Amino acid sequence: MPLVKVPATTANLGPGFDTLGMALELYDELLVELSPDLEITVTGEGEATIPRGPENIAYRAAMAVLNRAGRPEVKLKIEMHNRIPVARGLGSSAAALVGGLVGANALLEAPLSQEELVNLATYLEGHPDNVAPAILGGLVVAARDGDRVYYRRLEPPAGLMTVVAIPQFTLSTRVSRGVLPTRVALSDAVFNLSRVGLLLAAVQAGDLELMGKMMEDKLHQPYRLPLVPGMGEVFNAAREAGALAVVLSGSGPSVIAFCHGRNPAVGEAMAAAFAHHGVACTIKELAPCYQGASVILNTSNSL
Repeated sequence: MPLVKVPATTANLGPGFDTLGMALELYDELLVELSPDLEITVTGEGEATIPRGPENIAYRAAMAVLNRAGRPEVKLKIEMHNRIPVARGLGSSAAALVGGLVGANALLEAPLSQEELVNLATYLEGHPDNVAPAILGGLVVAARDGDRVYYRRLEPPAGLMTVVAIPQFTLSTRVSRGVLPTRVALSDAVFNLSRVGLLLAAVQAGDLELMGKMMEDKLHQPYRLPLVPGMGEVFNAAREAGALAVVLSGSGPSVIAFCHGRNPAVGEAMAAAFAHHGVACTIKELAPCYQGASVILNTSNSL
């Protein structure tokens, strides 16, 4: 009966669209156990909206592991205890998916390697930027090549903290991706490529100042600006309050600022800027999470 702890994630980190992601110290927990019939319970975030049937993301992920292991007849009970806000750009669906994968894998006494879990998670999710750091922890750069995902995990620089402004409205990934153009200017592609390269070099060197300077983007954030009221003003307010960088977290609507150490003034400035546009938000200060999904309890009802 594995109990799995899965971190939230922030994807893109500005210029690294569908490529970069980082785990954060905010967690969902998911319990997987054998059951005579399908049973799913949800408490916490998403309690009123998350499906309890076979379409549930965690259940579909768990069944993908069981099918791969040749055990499709197995029925499961899944208990989801959620702290990651749903549809806010903090990897809630990735956390559910990864929790289902890791839980079912533990139930089977780990037939799938970590690399196989990353590949399966990416196949199910469609892109690796959230699922890879949810599994691996830290900051992850990943690329797909057919059915295979190549990835490297990096240690976030010492002293890095984030301040996340989480608006009290949801924004689906489908809608947020739907506003993006199918073609972009060559100059904008070069702009992002150069910054991703230097951003990764800065992370490896532990250079927070350079990391912050390299988190600008021209491929997705400008097009998503109309979806998040006050987003531009929130960006400016965070920078003026001392943030090294500020970006849209994943597909939004959460906005995440990167700071050298704790800086409560950044959160206050972001909340005030959102309020100026009639948007209430919750502020969370979150450190990078250095460990990915982990089984924190596993009693004896393994298969």
